[in-house]
Amino acid sequence: MPLIVVDVMPKAEILDPQGKAVTRALARLGHEAVGQVRIGKRFELTVDGEVTDELLGQIRTVAEDVLANTVIEDVVGIHVEDQA
Repeated sequence: MPLIVVDVMPKAEILDPQGKAVTRALARLGHEAVGQVRIGKRFELTVDGEVTDELLGQIRTVAEDVLANTVIEDVVGIHVEDQA
């Protein structure tokens, strides 16, 4: 069955306390090359049948209406992953 992945991230102007905590932890652990971490959400939706443009459009609607809080988050990616 096809797997559709939806990625949701906080809007750029929204504070990301979890991301800041991870950024500070990485610095404490000596990973100085990492300048900033932002943390988002990943949703995996398994669907029956073929993934069509129409289905992806429906998934985008679901993502924007249900999965993301569009006041503070953006849907930044919807893609199909192979399940080998």
